[in-house]
Amino acid sequence: MTREEILNDLKNRFKDDILEVVDKTPKRVYIEIKPESLKKVALYIFKELKGRFNIASGMDERFHMEILYHFAVEDINLIISLRVKLQKNHLEIESLAPHFEAVNWIERELNEMLGINFKGHPDLRRLLLPENWPEGVYPLRRDYKEWDPNAIRDRGVS
Repeated sequence: MTREEILNDLKNRFKDDILEVVDKTPKRVYIEIKPESLKKVALYIFKELKGRFNIASGMDERFHMEILYHFAVEDINLIISLRVKLQKNHLEIESLAPHFEAVNWIERELNEMLGINFKGHPDLRRLLLPENWPEGVYPLRRDYKEWDPNAIRDRGVS
């Protein structure tokens, strides 16, 4: 399929799931979808379009949390980034880890750093933070407050 065929196919197939398409560059497109549509859209890109999962990234965007799932369709040199926005009072989304292993650790990291719960994830134990890190404290959230009075967190700035 060509780039245009893929985008048209996604827009038609998932018209009730897609909230916005941002055709950023010839090599990148952002598709915002409803959170409840993530599994079916991601699996379609992964299995049918042979999109390789690259990485996911999460951000605290003040009024919501945003997750971007990046897929590469290498045959046509296209990155498709699925964007989901989660309301801060409901930070939960279905895990993709049971469907493809590559997402396992990044979902663990997003859970640990932003407090997003990935329903159905096989193993959401800690990945990066020390064991004495308090529950419910997420270091990449905007509202993060330092909890350890002895911590030196200067990020290498002198």
